[in-house]
Amino acid sequence: MVMQHRPLTLGWEEWVALPGLGLPALKAKVDTGARTSALHAFDIEPFGPAGRPKLRFAVHPVPGRTDLTIACSATIRDRREVTSSNGESELRYVIETALRIGEAEVPVEVTLSDRTNMAYRMLIGRQAIQPEWRISPTASFCQPRMTYDIYHSAEVKLAAPPRSLRIAVLSREENHSTRRLVTEGEERGHTIEVIDTTRCYMAINTLAPEVHYDGTRLPRYDAVIPRIGTSITAYGTAVLRQFESLGTYCVNGSAGITASRDKLHAHQLLAARGIGMPRTAFAASPKDTDNLIALVGSGPLVVKLLESTQGKGVVLAETRKAAQSVIDAFRGLRANFLVQSFVKEAAGEDVRCLVVDGKVVAAMKRSAAGDDFRSNLHRGGSATPVRITREERDTALRAARVFNLGLAGVDLLRAHDGPKVLEVNSSPGLEGIELTTGKNIAALLYDAIERKVRPAPVRKRRTAL
Repeated sequence: MVMQHRPLTLGWEEWVALPGLGLPALKAKVDTGARTSALHAFDIEPFGPAGRPKLRFAVHPVPGRTDLTIACSATIRDRREVTSSNGESELRYVIETALRIGEAEVPVEVTLSDRTNMAYRMLIGRQAIQPEWRISPTASFCQPRMTYDIYHSAEVKLAAPPRSLRIAVLSREENHSTRRLVTEGEERGHTIEVIDTTRCYMAINTLAPEVHYDGTRLPRYDAVIPRIGTSITAYGTAVLRQFESLGTYCVNGSAGITASRDKLHAHQLLAARGIGMPRTAFAASPKDTDNLIALVGSGPLVVKLLESTQGKGVVLAETRKAAQSVIDAFRGLRANFLVQSFVKEAAGEDVRCLVVDGKVVAAMKRSAAGDDFRSNLHRGGSATPVRITREERDTALRAARVFNLGLAGVDLLRAHDGPKVLEVNSSPGLEGIELTTGKNIAALLYDAIERKVRPAPVRKRRTAL
């Protein structure tokens, strides 16, 4: 459909917009010698189902500003061989999008080509020029002038349209959480690719860092959702750092995952921020056992392996003597562990707060099975929805913020002197909390990702006097 109020006069150069691609201002050259319009783009890669393939590409809309990148997605219409004015032929992808010039908006076919060294980011071909339009080849900017100022303001985020994203889920397991992420993402029109973290390998260099998988370089992703198991934390976060070096948005960063997995480091960071947690102590020498116990109380005490997960490697010592025995056993195994006070009033219950993008979106109370003091659902515990207090909400948010996690499960104990953080989980499961609360956590996560991948404004450069 063509939207216009009156016939246009075009000069040899004009300001245009491609609103369907999130490009609100471009300088374009009117080229009546070319049939199809062309747009400068790079990192051009097809994705999506074979029956309806899509294209992901990026544009530097302002010449000379490679720090400003607009990521775009479009449906592939065709792939054609195009011969440029210098006689060189190139096989180009073709998309269709809306072109806005002055008061007119028309659908146009656009070929994508790397025009990094060209002064104009777009060429307008004959096919885009309507029969009633007039070309004035000696004039320029016959239509209203625009500026690049929008790319230096928050308006550039608002100008970005909803688009299909290409998202990687780093996961070795075909579990409920991974399946939910794939299903929910595909229902929203995104392409979700599950990548086995241990099968990734990396080319580490200054100019073009890459991630390879099964003999092929992985494409540019709009976002990465890490579901890295504790047994491969070191290698998994190394892979994630490689994606970070490429500028890919990662829901949870490598530094936050690494810090949250190291229980000693995590407790040190939480304590430094004044966040409540059970009294905690750590020592290496077996001569310090009595002093170590004295730091947290006479008993009962909880002894945790630093790499424990899902309640494994966590022992409750009812008495001081029992604590000494457990500590001696762990030291005999040369295992790293810490000792914590036992919060009796929690009565085998804790609260899991699910934090997404700086908001607590769901909470459930987990209760231990039988006489077990561990409330993990993997150990037979049960869960019910719970209404948390303002203090508990604030504590959960602050704890997730310590590790800069976009998705976190924060486990709290309800103590008589306020909430105590047990753990901050950087790869929380979705099944238990979605079933318990009825909340669509996967959808809320994709809402956050869609907001995060919108283009960010860049600062104007000062001109030399």
